[in-house]
Amino acid sequence: MIPVTKPFLPDMQAYHAYMGSIWERQWLTNNGPLVNELELKLKSYLGLEHLLFVSNGTIALQMAIRALELTGEIITTPFSFVATTNSIIWEGCKPVFTDIDAETFNIDPAKIEAAITPRTSAILATHVYGNPCDIDAIQNIADRHNLKVIYDAAHCFGTKFRGRSVFSYGDISITSFHATKLFHTTEGGAVFTNDPDLLKKLSLLRNFGHNGTEDFASLGINGKNSEFHAAMGLCNLQHVDEILDKRRLLSFYYWRKLAELPLKYPKLNADLDYNYAYFPVLFDSRELMLKCLKSLENEKIYCRRYFYPALHTLAHVEAGRLPVCESVAERILCLPMYHSLTSSDLDLITRIIHRVRNYEMDSQETRPLTVGAGNLEALSEDIF
Repeated sequence: MIPVTKPFLPDMQAYHAYMGSIWERQWLTNNGPLVNELELKLKSYLGLEHLLFVSNGTIALQMAIRALELTGEIITTPFSFVATTNSIIWEGCKPVFTDIDAETFNIDPAKIEAAITPRTSAILATHVYGNPCDIDAIQNIADRHNLKVIYDAAHCFGTKFRGRSVFSYGDISITSFHATKLFHTTEGGAVFTNDPDLLKKLSLLRNFGHNGTEDFASLGINGKNSEFHAAMGLCNLQHVDEILDKRRLLSFYYWRKLAELPLKYPKLNADLDYNYAYFPVLFDSRELMLKCLKSLENEKIYCRRYFYPALHTLAHVEAGRLPVCESVAERILCLPMYHSLTSSDLDLITRIIHRVRNYEMDSQETRPLTVGAGNLEALSEDIF
């Protein structure tokens, strides 16, 4: 069986060593030493001044909305995981969806301004598949209309934009450290800001508003994470460069094997060091995608329609038609992507897709890859 993803697991003995220290201290949670160590090492690795390790990415989104004291309407993307929309609604705000860019699959800045009303308080955009949004355009719109910017950067660990971690942009950025992510803490997430005052508010929100043993300075929730999760993060952080390198190789191998087919891939932002977190493929039609999906599943190869359905079609939201997003969501498929995949696995996956496609194309019909990741012909045949 080839699943769509598998979590990276470090050497068991390395993890057990951390378990021994936890048992010795009997300090399991509540801002323990391993949580503090992980936060310090993440700040060093990512080149960031401020971050908080939290229980998951959804809590991080909710904390961000609360810390910025947002009300009314929040402009957001319909092409993201459901937590993006649910967090807005959970915090008592209304998601206002605008369509996505047909090339990047990120929120289309050209459509944001028309959606702004007197009730708009923020823009919450997702860096889809770890590919940054048009950060400059979004910030310019936010500045003109006095709006806050939150980035759902759940897919972005290791991605840099203009030489800086993509987590450093926006008023607040969040990420997920769920087991499916390329860097994980089993369950977990983080919240980032460049503003020390916002960091203090977020810190209080994470821990019930505690400001000392007997002082509650503000409203708060339990957004903390444990020593056990921090231990997994500390182990995995030692391997993250290796993980990023392997994802890049897997992606280039996929691209090379599928180069003859008229498939489309997200256009990557310029000035980008990409993390290759996922391998999304946009098919010509929903029918062809479903046929490939079924054929792969018949061979116990499991992909994911990610993201589907489009969030503006959920029963608990109100929205009109967004044709670009609807078209992409109907035709997108994420192929398996994880550290232990082999070239033989990818040969099998791509061979099935070729077989389903079942026709030859001449060179004039072949679409150029829009991956922004270098010259595929320069890759070695022996890529692994």
